[in-house]
Amino acid sequence: MDNKEDYLSIIEIDLKKVVWSSFIMTVLFSLLGMFFYIWMYGGFEIIFSLIDFLLFFIGYVLLIVLHEAFHLIGFYFFGKVPWSSMDYGVNLKMGIAYATTNIPLPNHAMKKALLLPFWVTGVLPMFVGYIIEMPVLVLLGAWLVAGAAGDFAMYKELRTYPRDVLIKDDPVKPKLYVLKKD
Repeated sequence: MDNKEDYLSIIEIDLKKVVWSSFIMTVLFSLLGMFFYIWMYGGFEIIFSLIDFLLFFIGYVLLIVLHEAFHLIGFYFFGKVPWSSMDYGVNLKMGIAYATTNIPLPNHAMKKALLLPFWVTGVLPMFVGYIIEMPVLVLLGAWLVAGAAGDFAMYKELRTYPRDVLIKDDPVKPKLYVLKKD
């Protein structure tokens, strides 16, 4: 943001806290997911081959890419943001993937756009993994549920603001600006 007078407050998440929360959530949701899978099906087989590891890694990277893509889809559908006003990529310096828009969204639309990837790349793969009896998909979903820790942190902060206040995403940092009404 160019001018401090343009915003009411800044929502900035502590990346170290988010990484720690994400790690704890990864372990917790992985264990819970597998316990539930064992309860449903009486067990599962673990195979550690190079190809299985590579497929898991490729699936994980693909779901991270889709996670960010679903933020963009949320901006488009919930915030009515044109595709030309969005950006997507990886910040290697910070070690994070990102999706952003330069157009402010109403708070209610930003909250939906923040949580859409959690449902589509986290909860849905877990659910499908249970249905088709594929424990690796349950684990991938658990990891992506945990990967939404930063989105949950932002969402939690946004809950304290009115539904129609405008929220501007920072194009570089994991930061949101709550804008003043005109």
